[in-house]
Amino acid sequence: MIVVTGAAGFIASCLVTRLNAANFNDIVVVDNFAVERKLANLKGKRLREYVDRNEFFDWLDKNHEEVEFIFHLGARTDTTEQDKAIFDLLNVEYSQKMWRACCQYQLPLVYASSAATYGSGTLGYSDDDALLPLLKPLNPYGDSKNDFDNWAVQQEEKPFFWAGLKFFNVYGPNEYHKGRMASVILHAFEQIRQTGSMTLFRSHNPDYADGEQQRDFVYVKDLVEVCFFLMQNRQHSGIYNLGTGEARTFLDLTLNTFKALDRPADIRFRDTPEDIRDTYQYFTQADMSKLRSIGYTLPFTRLEDGIDDYVRNYLVPGKYL
Repeated sequence: MIVVTGAAGFIASCLVTRLNAANFNDIVVVDNFAVERKLANLKGKRLREYVDRNEFFDWLDKNHEEVEFIFHLGARTDTTEQDKAIFDLLNVEYSQKMWRACCQYQLPLVYASSAATYGSGTLGYSDDDALLPLLKPLNPYGDSKNDFDNWAVQQEEKPFFWAGLKFFNVYGPNEYHKGRMASVILHAFEQIRQTGSMTLFRSHNPDYADGEQQRDFVYVKDLVEVCFFLMQNRQHSGIYNLGTGEARTFLDLTLNTFKALDRPADIRFRDTPEDIRDTYQYFTQADMSKLRSIGYTLPFTRLEDGIDDYVRNYLVPGKYL
């Protein structure tokens, strides 16, 4: 039995599909299932049981002997949310409770961290543990992820295998419900179809031209392959970056979205909203050497190929993974 938290969300629902494809069908999905707009992500998947996130630990106490692995991907991920208490409750305290339960019942754990922990990137993007206490995230979401990473590595008692994954800019199927927090590719797709043009944030940093802001965009299909690899290779615990190792510009992303839609490019710019302007990351690029060093050899999808697959095979027909 495999447990997946945040299962109705973007990344976790794609992981469930990957597990089903490998004939893992004894899957317990954990989430707040009252959020109806997310439920389509789980439609048609082979599952054993739905468990509300608030009831999960009681469920685990009764069923832990059957559980083989836990993927804890559930979190509050809104980078514009400023209420620290929400993040403390859902991202830190819930994850600490998960960690302790995995220690108690000797269960392997993979959990979601975030590249938001790197803040402005002045210290680089190495996933070396020594840098963790020095990182200064730019928002309460990033703080919560960094707080838990620091807490985890400091614990004397640890699950016999655990991995924290610092997701960079993930895009791909099953993010229809995410609204403002969806990938720029989904926003570009919707804008281009509606207006024929795409508006990007103007640069407010003299080191970057408009549209030349760079991020490490990683296709969700690659991300879940890493999760699957870690489930099968439970030897090297630790915190790992999960990007592609190659930063690309928002212009690259947008031009490839126009191309996948067979539309002529029409790109415009507007000021970055003031509520996120001071915390905006202009460059992210994962150092992937640590994950490679433990034997992960699969290539990461080129941005051009990922966008083409996502747009043509999912967004245009309105399909889910």
